Amino acid sequence: MPSPLDNVRILEFPKVSDPRGNLSFIEEAVHVPFAIKRVFYIYDVPGGASRGGHAHRHNRQVLICLSGSMDLHLTDGRQERVITLNRANTGVLIPPGVWDSMHNFSSGTTLLVVCSEYYDEADYIRDYSEYLEYMARTCPT
Repeated sequence: MPSPLDNVRILEFPKVSDPRGNLSFIEEAVHVPFAIKRVFYIYDVPGGASRGGHAHRHNRQVLICLSGSMDLHLTDGRQERVITLNRANTGVLIPPGVWDSMHNFSSGTTLLVVCSEYYDEADYIRDYSEYLEYMARTCPT
């Protein structure tokens, strides 16, 4: 059975270069494969701190590092993948069912997250043991 980790995608966004600076943009259902219902950003992460540490049942997300850099650790409970984000015109599409955690934030990092769903605490799986049980039910080997 396919893993949700197989559906993680690197997305390249348009980049308009100009001597005055670059401009990138995102349009729903064009550059991200869903209607955008929520946008948030993470910044001022203290040195050595980690973020994430959860999975979603339904929400799809695109993570874009607008400035600085960070490492995105993804797993389905069996396989792992690490992606370094450090370009403002590149994002990572994370489908439901993928456990994510974020580490190694450089100073000044700003991470933009675009979501397919409105915030719903019930959509989060925050306990890794519960996540492994969820994956065993939804993606048996």
